[in-house]
Amino acid sequence: MNLELGKKAGDSDAELRAREWRENWPLVLACLLGMSFPSAAYYALGLFIDPLTAEFGWNRTQVSAGASIGALVAIPLAPVIGILVDRWGVRRLALPGIVLTGATMAALSLADGTNVQWLVLWGVFGVASMLLKATLWATAISSKFVAARSMALAVALSGSAVSMTLAPPIARWLIDNLGWRDAWVALGLGWAVPALALSLFFLFDAHDDMRRSAAANTAQKEARTRPDLPGLTIREAARSLRIYRIAGATLLMLLLVGAFVVHKVPILVEAGLVREDAAYLASLSGVASIVGSLAMGWLIDRYDAGLVGGLTNAIAGIALILLLEPFRVSALIVISMIILGFAGGAKVQLCAYMVSRYAGLRNYGKIFGVMGSIIAITGAVAPTVGGLAYDLGGSYDLLIMGGIPVCFVAAILIFGLGPYPDWSRNEASGK
Repeated sequence: MNLELGKKAGDSDAELRAREWRENWPLVLACLLGMSFPSAAYYALGLFIDPLTAEFGWNRTQVSAGASIGALVAIPLAPVIGILVDRWGVRRLALPGIVLTGATMAALSLADGTNVQWLVLWGVFGVASMLLKATLWATAISSKFVAARSMALAVALSGSAVSMTLAPPIARWLIDNLGWRDAWVALGLGWAVPALALSLFFLFDAHDDMRRSAAANTAQKEARTRPDLPGLTIREAARSLRIYRIAGATLLMLLLVGAFVVHKVPILVEAGLVREDAAYLASLSGVASIVGSLAMGWLIDRYDAGLVGGLTNAIAGIALILLLEPFRVSALIVISMIILGFAGGAKVQLCAYMVSRYAGLRNYGKIFGVMGSIIAITGAVAPTVGGLAYDLGGSYDLLIMGGIPVCFVAAILIFGLGPYPDWSRNEASGK
């Protein structure tokens, strides 16, 4: 079914959004939990540093190197996952992915003190968790939502923020009461069971609709089961200036946001806050990130995504100015961090939405899979960029000053991309 034609005659946009949510809210819940699952291991790792150091004598670099390996495998594999999503659909990857991710997360309990083995365990976990990355959940949401797509993406992709909030206290309780080995097992299996249950019952995308339709009609049983979705071909996407502009804006903003996430507390301490206040403000910025994601979802469903995203990027550049002298006072620092958290909360979501609108759904998994590689690269490189900026300049002013033009360039890239293609007529425009 062509989802861009799913609006019934006489339906207002508000009625269509309400109907999409009534019919598909369990899918959004399944995607939210699935998106949160693989992130739990990374956000919980900090709680395992002390017990691993005490038992094996490892330093912090040795412990955290495992997470770096797990993240780096995503760079070459993300486009492959996109190809498989387009061919098989989300369900056929997500269900085994949940089982494998739970098993490999639990397998981290098998660490024997050999650092090579620790890296291998994380590498295997990284490969398994690729089956649960944003490409899957964004594809599932985009195949079911049109009018309410942005808000649905905002809720589903906020799974990482949910994991950021819940995983550390859960891990602390498990370690204190069960020990670090059983804590990995409980974390992996405890997250996998509800994620698997929700996905079994509610995770169905356009591919599954086509298979059920073919199964119900014996005349179609021999027909191909891949839905005929509208959108750009791979060759058209490779020539699309719009897609390159979206990719460029995503790369720039995620590099900046990633550097600030890791170095947020020392940046605030350098700005004059005591460490305790800096940690509190960093947490407040995280809450603003969730609010920003949901607010952007609401706005983009009603207004042009390039306009909303461009303005948000530009406002982030203004917020960075507030962290420089002579503006660096406590009240403006608080305002700046809230704005930066708000602006940074929706970058992956904005990319996922704009790709679905400007590239269509025909090869969405492949195209957004390439975007997934860009996202993985920024996750691996951004912390080092922040550290290098500090080492070169002796302070974080170089990072802040460099971030200001980055925000405005990113704003220009996605501002004025033009109207969304009308995929109901299978319109392809690479301009």
